[in-house]
Amino acid sequence: MAHDSHASSHAKQLPVELGAPAFVDGWRNRALLIGVIFSVIAVILAFLAQAVDPEHLGWAHFLRAWTLGLTLTWGFSIGGLTMLMVQYCSGGKWGLLLRRPLEAMSRTWPLIVLYFLVVAIFVKRLYLWAKISDPEAALRSHLISEIQAHCIAFKRPMLNIGAFWWVSLLCFAIWAFYAIRLNALGLKRDTQGPETIPYWIKKFENISGLGILIYSITMTACAIYWVMSMDVTWFSTVYGLLYLVEQGFQVLAFAIIVVLSLSKAEPFKTILRQTEQHDLGKLTFAFVMLNIYLAFGQFLIIWSGNLPLEINWYLDRIRGGWGVIITLDFIFHWLVPFTLLLSRNLKRNKRRLVLVCQFMIFAVAFNLFWLIEPNFKDAARNLHFSWGILEYIAVPVAMTAFWVAYFCRQLKARPLVAVNDPHLAEILEPEHAIA
Repeated sequence: MAHDSHASSHAKQLPVELGAPAFVDGWRNRALLIGVIFSVIAVILAFLAQAVDPEHLGWAHFLRAWTLGLTLTWGFSIGGLTMLMVQYCSGGKWGLLLRRPLEAMSRTWPLIVLYFLVVAIFVKRLYLWAKISDPEAALRSHLISEIQAHCIAFKRPMLNIGAFWWVSLLCFAIWAFYAIRLNALGLKRDTQGPETIPYWIKKFENISGLGILIYSITMTACAIYWVMSMDVTWFSTVYGLLYLVEQGFQVLAFAIIVVLSLSKAEPFKTILRQTEQHDLGKLTFAFVMLNIYLAFGQFLIIWSGNLPLEINWYLDRIRGGWGVIITLDFIFHWLVPFTLLLSRNLKRNKRRLVLVCQFMIFAVAFNLFWLIEPNFKDAARNLHFSWGILEYIAVPVAMTAFWVAYFCRQLKARPLVAVNDPHLAEILEPEHAIA
């Protein structure tokens, strides 16, 4: 009892000013500058590609890279909403650190809708099933293979332009509802006293539990429409689950970067302890392992089954130079973060942990390139350099930079600490008091 009193007497005090520090404006300005620069580079590359290969109009890779940027920023925004709901259901002191950044990520959904509209408008340029209205006629004209014609006809009730639009917009409406609702309740919770904490815990659990289930379904639908259907012959029962885990992978990496960067100033300088930093590193490590397990499990089952329809999807991504990319993908996406995050000391070192998380985000984008580009006839089993292929750098960087700028604006809109949180008093205790 004496020990508890001694610990409490030395507990840190929460700063009076809980808003985001001024240097967040610097983050936003740099992100906007990077977005403008890489947007100009992306347009120049499109015209260069058009000059070299007029048949492809120079914009084919621009649209493919735009899909990569959409998928990446969608993972940050709506994935952030999902991680927020996971935190409400699981509890834990780490949630106090991530809650405001995750809420800010979830409030960027309007920008993701704008990004999606570009893909939806040019749907016929990206998806074979949208371009081919009569599979039998296309087969007779040798525009598609027999298996492609069969899959387009079989999947037509789902893979049609109308369903692509209304399913995607319905999913956005559902995500927007949860984002708006949870953000509004989060603010309302902070206006009430500590006696209401049990009520709010139960309320957020009830909303978030169902929300995670709904998100898993809607996210799977969009992953199938936006990426998987680029190869109309591809079937996978774990495709949506892979994206769900991948989003946790990238959201935690980005959130850790934000939290550790914010700890250079108040209020995070006071509330961020090495204990919670280590916990966040361990949670990220868990998502790395789960990602490895699911991706390798899918590959092993399909490869050992030696089924002609499924195995071709991997052959398109292994042969013709793509073997180099999949090897690098394995190293970047799994081997490097898995090996580094094994270290206890690294997870407790701010600078090193930030570098690992930055590398993980790069690895997610690299993996999306491997998933998207070989879906197209000119790239499958044929990795080659062109001016257009550089769009996979310029376009996603520009889109992500604009998203980061919007995120910074949302981050400054609210206090960084949820004051009506059951773990606030505990997180203000000295490290040695929670031994």
